[in-house]
Amino acid sequence: MLQLIRHGLNGKRPFPRMWREHELKDRYEVVIIGGGVHGLAAAYYLARDHGITDVAVLEKNYIGSGGSGRNTTIIRSNYLTPEGVLFYDESVKLYETLALELNFNLLFSQRGHLTLAHNDSSVRTMRWRAEVNQLQGVDSRLIWPDEIARLCPQLDLSDHPRYPILAALYHPPGGVIRHDAVVWGYARGADLRGVHIHQKTEVTGIDVTNSRVTGVRTTRGTIKTGVVLNATAGWATLISDMAGVRLPITTHPLQACVSESLKPFLNVIIVSGSLHVYVSQSDRGELVMGASVDPYTSYSLDSTLGFLEGLSGHLLELMPSLARVKILRQWAGLCDMTPDYSPIMGFTPVEGFLVDVGWGTYGFKAGPVSGKRMAELIATDRTPDLLAPFRLSRFEEGRLVGEKGAASVGH
Repeated sequence: MLQLIRHGLNGKRPFPRMWREHELKDRYEVVIIGGGVHGLAAAYYLARDHGITDVAVLEKNYIGSGGSGRNTTIIRSNYLTPEGVLFYDESVKLYETLALELNFNLLFSQRGHLTLAHNDSSVRTMRWRAEVNQLQGVDSRLIWPDEIARLCPQLDLSDHPRYPILAALYHPPGGVIRHDAVVWGYARGADLRGVHIHQKTEVTGIDVTNSRVTGVRTTRGTIKTGVVLNATAGWATLISDMAGVRLPITTHPLQACVSESLKPFLNVIIVSGSLHVYVSQSDRGELVMGASVDPYTSYSLDSTLGFLEGLSGHLLELMPSLARVKILRQWAGLCDMTPDYSPIMGFTPVEGFLVDVGWGTYGFKAGPVSGKRMAELIATDRTPDLLAPFRLSRFEEGRLVGEKGAASVGH
């Protein structure tokens, strides 16, 4: 804060750039494709934990312009499988200290996460998830309407709605964070440690010789390298196809919107899997809202009236008092969906070509842990235990990590 005041009073010296621009070298030890939270986190931890700084992060647009800048900022670890719970719990713990680590205010607010149950089947699923979470040491429990009313009195807890609220999975560590700040913090941290961040640099091809990566072709020239990490969202299959690696992924649009600014009133995150809706309130007072992925595969980033009508109707079933609130803007992002709704991380049949993809609707939650563990994999050439369940070969082995029941609105 004192630095900010001194800079403001100076009046002459401009603020330094958060990260530098570099000439594109013709060779790097590691090339990371994708300038979102996953790619930048991997670059940061490669430099911080393993001393590998000869790294290029390639982003075809500007830093954070993809999924990292289009998500709805929710952080949680109350997943369904033991593998998923352990993985996302490490990410939550990293997020809890990340602002101090990066010396950057990330506006992280752990306000609690409520996943609503509207029928007996949903109640059983929430109880199941709570027990899996607790066995892995994660704070998560089933609560009933009396406690739900204390946490969020705005919810309609009467028996009048078509989908009455019977119970909820309560996850106190769940929260929201400023997505842009996370991206900028990782980018600055990586840059300070010598990583080269290249914006407006689109990958056009990947060179493979004898089943091994040898280089990356871009709109600014060719880079020789022995290690390439695909950390893209929405374009994961297109990049992997360049290396001759086929991925079991389909890409779907995911839409979201925000309301006009309101006085703070929503102190928890509300999710309803049955109604396919979620809502939280930002630090600026906006209601941040979303629904399920669109049912069709597409690379479209257009918003639709159908999404807004469906979302509004379902949200008003939960909170009728929001009837006169105005929508400020809406947008869309791209989600790469795998058959078991879990990501794909690690080695591929092409030596030196690695993937950190297939994140569906929950990629931002995993940014720190995926970056840290993928950096470990690159540096040691071994798969960390935490990543092993998410290997590409699990689809051939029949060892799926089924998270379809834990992402609620995403699937």
